[in-house]
Amino acid sequence: MLQPAESRIYFSFFMFPVDMRPDDVAYGQQLIDHIKALTDIGYAGFDLPIPPKPTTDHQAEVDSYARLKERFDAAGLQQVGFTTNVGATRDFDPTSPDPAIRKAALSYLKSRVDITAVLGGETVLAGPIIFPYGVFPTNEAGIPLWSDLLQDWLAPRYANATAVIAELADYASGKGVKLAIEPVDHWETPAPNMVSDVLEFLKGVDSATAGLTVDCAHVMLGSDGPFAYERDIRTTIAQQRLHYVHISSLDRGSFHDTWIPWETFLAPILPAYQGPYLLEVFNAIPAFQTSLRQTRRKFWIPGEDAPEPGRPSAYDVARDGLAVLQGQFRRLGAA
Repeated sequence: MLQPAESRIYFSFFMFPVDMRPDDVAYGQQLIDHIKALTDIGYAGFDLPIPPKPTTDHQAEVDSYARLKERFDAAGLQQVGFTTNVGATRDFDPTSPDPAIRKAALSYLKSRVDITAVLGGETVLAGPIIFPYGVFPTNEAGIPLWSDLLQDWLAPRYANATAVIAELADYASGKGVKLAIEPVDHWETPAPNMVSDVLEFLKGVDSATAGLTVDCAHVMLGSDGPFAYERDIRTTIAQQRLHYVHISSLDRGSFHDTWIPWETFLAPILPAYQGPYLLEVFNAIPAFQTSLRQTRRKFWIPGEDAPEPGRPSAYDVARDGLAVLQGQFRRLGAA
């Protein structure tokens, strides 16, 4: 029996500075304060970004997140769910033609599986883990590759990544972690951009542990259209590969008035999907100002910023977003 969708709503820590700084005890208390405030609002769990570090001592990173989870538990947060957001990078690139870089990418991604496992909860690792996020290829003259040239460049790169993701899926399965590969729109990254792109790639990966994240913002900016979307979501569900659903406005901001086509996006998902729904807001913090070309003002963060009367706080946006999504679930008769 499906659980009520309203009980599975998570909130993204992209609203806050994206480095969890797991060994910083004082900052960890700020994280705990945010989590407690947001669970009081009604959230069941949280998506934590796990950024890459300039180190190959991945076990030390895993250990640091284990200590952070101990502090979460000591603060009474044992029942809070956590997922993680992870991206491939230039140094950890599963598609690289260099076997040494692919090996490093596998080690890096395995460590992120380990971090997801120690955090517990939904144990979903999501994000653009095939190609490095935001890295657009160029030719030898430095001219960007687009259209046919890009597609020709992508094909062998996808092939390079297949064995890496297949081995990662086997490893993640042993840890009880689902891999939710996220197709990201072409404004942000060269590939994969659409659900169909990931489904095509996954034909080479037997384990359904490797599946998809579907994000309504990326769907609207990068999909073929509503008919292809519905077909691809039904295929994803039939393959038991739909592991995460992200709800995000086109400007990656608040939800009180948004272009999200709720029924078109949610109708194929609600009858069968049992995982978490993530409300994802990218605050106008330095990490995102350039990459997402943000022009709107920052949502001030309680406990970190001076209050700004008359302007919404991060908690206000979280509260409004939760109410909007819960209202849509009720309207669409979510299980």
